[in-house]
Order: sequence, then C-alpha cells, then structure tokens
Amino acid sequence: MRTINGIDEMRAQVGEELGVSDWHPVTQEDVDDFAAVSGDDQWIHTDPQRATQTPFGGTIAHGYYTLSLHPRFAKQIVAFEGFAFAVNYGLNKVRFPAPLPVGNRVRMRATLVDVEDVLGGAQITMKLTFESEGALKPVCVAEQLTRVYTGT
Repeated sequence: MRTINGIDEMRAQVGEELGVSDWHPVTQEDVDDFAAVSGDDQWIHTDPQRATQTPFGGTIAHGYYTLSLHPRFAKQIVAFEGFAFAVNYGLNKVRFPAPLPVGNRVRMRATLVDVEDVLGGAQITMKLTFESEGALKPVCVAEQLTRVYTGT
C-alpha cells in the first residue's frame, strides 16, 4: 500500500498509477445479496440456470456491484495522511465495457489523474480500472472524486 502525505506529495504523484488491489472472488451469494439490497434482481444476475442460455454462459455481476467494491480495493492501494478527513465527492464518468462473470475474480487499478484546490483542501480525481481475471477488456472504468480537507 502506498501512503501519500499531504497535498504537495499528492500533486507530485499526478499521472502515476497508485497501485493494484488483490484479486477478489465474485460469488453468487454476494451478487444475490447485492440484488436484495439494491432491488435489482434481474435474472441475468440472480438465476444461474436461466443465465446459461445467454451469450455470457452464466450469471454476471451488476455493474454497480463492481463499482461498489471501490472502497474495499482502495484501502489496499493507498492511504491519505496529513488530512483532517476525506469525503467521497462523486463520479465524473462510469463505463462497463465488459461483463463480470460470477465465479471470476476482480481487482482494481487506481491512477491519480488530477489534484485541484478547493476551499479547505483539495479535490482528487482518480481513474479506477476494474479488471476481471483473464479478460481482454476492463469490466468497469470510472473517474472517482474525493475531497480531502486539511482543517477540522
């Protein structure tokens, strides 16, 4: 895991890949739990038998399930020190270029794209690339915004 101390150190790392998370197994149980919480119980995610009749050959994870793994993976990749607190500020762009089959493993790469001054701190833009093991294309690519504040 990489530790970034303060805004100046953060600015010096713009354009750099911050790291890659560990692989995480995508289980049917986790996808079913996500379907229950989100209300998205479309059969392509929750019915393994019916999903065998699709070009995917089985169930696939929700795109938003994949994106929801960001906090789990980010903790493995980078820690921001020298700030009073940080908040998730949102997303600029999210795409799901390929399916994530249930039973595969997924990981995330994070690249620091930009650091902009905001009142009391900075706004960080990171490119998140989620990869399915053995896949040719990423399963999710997103620009994530975080605001870090130097005061209390």
